[in-house]
Amino acid sequence: MKLHSPLRIAAPSLFGLLCLATGGALADATSLIVVEDRGGVSAWPYYQSLNLRPRQDQPLAPSLAAPHPSQQRFSETDMLPVRSGRLSPGEEPRRVIQAPGLRPMFLIGDDDRSRQWLRERAVILGELNAVGLVVNVASADALATLRGLVPGLTLSPVSGDDLAERLGLRHYPVLVTATGIEQ
Repeated sequence: MKLHSPLRIAAPSLFGLLCLATGGALADATSLIVVEDRGGVSAWPYYQSLNLRPRQDQPLAPSLAAPHPSQQRFSETDMLPVRSGRLSPGEEPRRVIQAPGLRPMFLIGDDDRSRQWLRERAVILGELNAVGLVVNVASADALATLRGLVPGLTLSPVSGDDLAERLGLRHYPVLVTATGIEQ
């Protein structure tokens, strides 16, 4: 007969007892408990434009409250300028990736190379229904100029640093599909 360690047996039992003792609150996703707070700046301003409202019976946690509540709506212009420190205009090698279900997207900046690339590939990007991420752009006017080059395509200002790290990108402009990365 094989004996089990007491910790191994006690752990599931302890969890079960805690669930019973708290009336199942541990399993209730609406009663979240902050385990660690590393400080920083509140992300609340980014969520205000979503018009989220707390439940009537549960006030906002102090860490989520905006320091100065306002009725101001945030716009795309508030996200500018966008700078992606990990990405710059340049040659990016073609490679195969496996990302089933990934919607085609392209990364560009507000530079001559990106504008030329965008003009040359506008039809293909439209046929792919690709979404454009403008990873380096200084102003709303510059973004509007880029959009004017490809009417009908979606271009959104967004930092590309996280995507660059995940996909191993160093340069743009690039097209990213479910099967590959190419210029």
